[in-house]
This record gives sequence, C-alpha cells and structure tokens, in this order.
Amino acid sequence: MENLNIKINGMAVTAPKGSTVLEAAKLANIDIPTLCYLKDINEIGACRICVVEVQEKRGDALGPKRIVASCVYPVTEGMEIFTNSPKVLESRKTTLELILSTHERKCLSCVRADNCELQKMAHDFGIEDEVRFEGVKEEYEIDATAAHMIRDNNKCVLCRRCVAVCEKNQGVGVIGANERGFKTNISCAFEDGLGETSCISCGQCIAVCPVGAITEKDNTADVFKAIADETKHVVVQTAPAVRAALGESFGMPIGTNVEGKMVAALRRLGFDKVFDTDFAADLTIMEEATEFLGRVKNGGKLPMITSCSPGWIKYCEHYFPDMTENLSTCKSPMQMFGAVTKTYYAEKMGIDPKDIVVVAVMPCTAKKFEIGRDDQAAAGVPDVDISITTRELARMIKRAGLDFTALPDEKFDEPLGISTGAAVIFGATGGVMEAALRTAVETLTGKAADSVDFKEVRGVEGIKEATYNVAGMDVKVAVASGTANAKELLTKVQNGEADYHFIEIMGCPGGCVNGGGQPQQPASVRNFQDIRELRAKALYDQDAASAVRKSHENPAIKALYDEYFGEPNSHKAHEVLHTSYVKRGLYNN
Repeated sequence: MENLNIKINGMAVTAPKGSTVLEAAKLANIDIPTLCYLKDINEIGACRICVVEVQEKRGDALGPKRIVASCVYPVTEGMEIFTNSPKVLESRKTTLELILSTHERKCLSCVRADNCELQKMAHDFGIEDEVRFEGVKEEYEIDATAAHMIRDNNKCVLCRRCVAVCEKNQGVGVIGANERGFKTNISCAFEDGLGETSCISCGQCIAVCPVGAITEKDNTADVFKAIADETKHVVVQTAPAVRAALGESFGMPIGTNVEGKMVAALRRLGFDKVFDTDFAADLTIMEEATEFLGRVKNGGKLPMITSCSPGWIKYCEHYFPDMTENLSTCKSPMQMFGAVTKTYYAEKMGIDPKDIVVVAVMPCTAKKFEIGRDDQAAAGVPDVDISITTRELARMIKRAGLDFTALPDEKFDEPLGISTGAAVIFGATGGVMEAALRTAVETLTGKAADSVDFKEVRGVEGIKEATYNVAGMDVKVAVASGTANAKELLTKVQNGEADYHFIEIMGCPGGCVNGGGQPQQPASVRNFQDIRELRAKALYDQDAASAVRKSHENPAIKALYDEYFGEPNSHKAHEVLHTSYVKRGLYNN
C-alpha cells in the first residue's frame, strides 16, 4: 500500500494513501473529537466538531490554510495539518455552544451523565453552564411507545448516528430526519411512535447515541422491589455476553471476563439464586440440534434458521413473514431458562410458579419485548418476569455501593448454573452454529469428533458460509449477524441463489457481544477498536478452557432429560421449550 508523507502539528507522519485526516491523526496518537462520525456507518461530516486546519502542496509551495472536516477529508502528499490551532479550537467551541444552545441540559438526572460524549466535550473545551447563545428550543413529547426504549428528542443533537445504524447495519430504517431548519428532528414517518412501526427492538440506535436522547426502559426499580418482597423467590440468570462486557462499566479493559465478580455482585444484591443462561443455551442446543436432524431426515422445512435472537425473530416476522416456517420452534435460551425454572425447578423446590420471579440480565434490549410475546408462559405465568440490560445491572451494582473490582470470584448456583464451553460462545456470531454442529455431528456419526472447533463460522464478518461432510452428507451452513446482512442472505435463499441446510442469524452485528444493551463505548473507541472481537475473544477463551465443551455432555442437562423431559423434542419438551411466531408484515405490530 502506498504511503503518504504529511506533517501534523509540525511532526512528520506517514499515513496510508486514502486515509482521512482523522485516521492519520490517530496514527500519530492524536484524538480529534467527533460527534456524528462512525466509521463505515455515518461518514457525513455534518457536526463540524472534528474540524482542523490544513495546508496542501501546490507545486513546490503550500497553499493557504483551510478549515476542513477531518473525518471525511483525505490526506495528500506533503499536507500539513493543525489539530489544535486557536482558530480550530475556537471553531469547535463555538459549534459546541451552538449545539448546547438548543439542548436540554438536565445532566444531573440524565442516565448518560457519567458517559456522555457531549458532556465530555463541553468539559474539555471549558464550556460553562451558561453558553453564549440561547437558541430556539422545540418542546418534544417523550416517545415511550416501544416496549424496550424511550426517545427524548429534547436531548437529541441531530448527529444521525441512530438513523445510519438503523438503515445500514440493520436494514430497518424506521427513523429519519423530519422537518427542516430549527424544526429538524429525528422521528418516525408521519410522526408515529416507535412502537407503531416495524422497529425490531434491537437497540443498536441506543448503542451509538452519543447522548441521552435514546435509552432503554429502566426496570431496575422493579428488580429491587421483587428482591425486597419476602413472599417471592427471586432468581437471576445472566446471558453469556454479559460477562464479557460488564467490567467496562467499572473501568476494566474491553473483553475482560468478569463472570466470577458478576456472580458475587448478584448474590450481594440479594437474589435467592444466581443462575446462568448458559445452562439453557446447552438445553437449546439439545432441542435445536434434534429439531434440525429431524427436519433433515423427515423432509422438514429447510433451511432451518435459529431462533435465539428476538431482534432477528421480529425482523423475520416483519420483513420475511413467509420464512417464519423456517424458524426453529425453540424458545430462546432466556425463555427456555424461565420455562424450566417455573416447571422443573419449581417442582423440585416445592415452590408455586406464581411465587417465582425470574430476572434476566441480557446484552439485548429486544429481550424486553420478548418477555411479553404470546406463547411464552409454560407454567401459565410468564416464563421471564423482568429483563434488564448489562447497563442496568451496572447501575444496580453502583446504586448498592458495591466495589465491583474488589469483589471475589464466585460460582453460579447449581443445577441451573452448570454449563459447557458450547454454551458460552452463544454470545458471539457463529457461536450457536458451532455449538449445534458439535452436537449434531456426534449424533449423526455416533462417535466423538476429532475436533470440536468449527472455526469457519467464527469471526465478525457479516455473512459466513461453510460446508461440512458429516456421515457422508454435505451439510451446508451459513451465519449472518446484523439484520441488513440477514436480508441479503435470505433474499439469495428466496431467489434460489443460495442453498443451505442450517442458518444462524443474530440481530446485532457481531452477535450478542455487541447487543443494544451492552455498555456504551464512545465513537473514539468504536472507530478504532473492534469491540466485537475483543468481547468475543473472552468467550472463546472461556470455551477453550472449559472441561466440557459439548452441550450433550452437560451433566445437569442429562439429569433434566432423565428426570423430566425424557428426550429432546419429546411432547413435554415441546410444551415447555418451544414456541410459535406471527406473520406480522410491515403494518402489523
């Protein structure tokens, strides 16, 4: 690759041809602030926070200094760049003050108070509470129509990150810029509430919002209330991806596995039992792999598509309703866990299911929608009562005054806390497929596999394909993450351009590790580090270190079938662990 020689603040720097000024500055360990920019997603140069001064070579001399947006402006040979000149600093500060002049500055009560990109910039630029300008402030009603989130346009800075991620990453595009000038706002078509659209509740817009304009609905008060109710037996389950990200809320490096400290924190919050959704991930594999083999042998609907991601399920119901019959009928691991807790566990413990409260800690905002779906009440009461995000758990820990980093490492309670390496990789794209293959291959061949690593389906690529010869049969599989990639993949299937037996789809790019409920990372991190890879590595490392790496070898799962279900896909298993879907289309929510 050709390199260009430039100067940044008088220092010689070499940058690859095609780099932007922003990227070149990063190579020189200089962070230029941005507000609207997200690499490969929202490269529009609109907010003007990232401006710098540049001089470009004109023959043998340098041209005049010009102010440009560093996020979209390419470097050229011999260019000189000034990132902190008085003119640049004054321009950025003025732009920030203009943004703040129309912003609802209720920082003390904002959920993003300690993690707001706008607040940090205002502090860095020495902006006082009273800005120099007082702009026109439109008053917007808060939109709480969706099951999972709240939109407050009074805090919106019109960066359009949410619009870009909804359209480009997710292929949904239910929000966009309405009106013009001072009246410009990010809303749905015809000013409908988000809950009245075909939003899939993925929460990717929340993950990239730099301020508190889009947040998940906070259910932490409901959890504290349940824990304080002595008539209730309150159990908590935690998804695989939570342990790979929770530590970020306490200053720990991205990709730190904090499983032991998380368990200790949950115990100290007062839960009666601290269990692991990974147990139900192993159970999901038993049901889903058996269902897949049954479809292959008996001429069932193929390709079979996984059903673990509620954002993906809702997307399928809205945008590919004719393919809902391809979906595995298995409930998601979260819902399976709740169903088992209120049936098998309730019977063993002698507790009325009505007196059990199941709290789920998830990396996913769509889980808040999922718990209210029909056909998710195996014991006659909701399988899961409350779903909170990784961020909400972090708030609970802080509110309780727990010193998270100083907590000891503790283990999950048994038996619903016993799991395998196959279960923990559910949190990364390709993980469900790999876990299913580990069990399906050994079931078909009747012998232990030489290797349990199916690395072809790993990685953060949007679409992955592989073919495995199993017992003389070529099994064609595909993996997609992010519903825009799902759309591309399924369109090929519909058009006869692709042929698979089994497809895994996760609603969020990179899988659950990058879920809409995970700790928010600023653009300065997202643009230069792949948080999906860092978090996924924590899960794959745990899998590699696990003594048992196949779901069908989980002793607690074996006992569950021996004592309760009989065998995978039995009549009783279908009653408790399986569900149904709705052909929603675009106008049926």
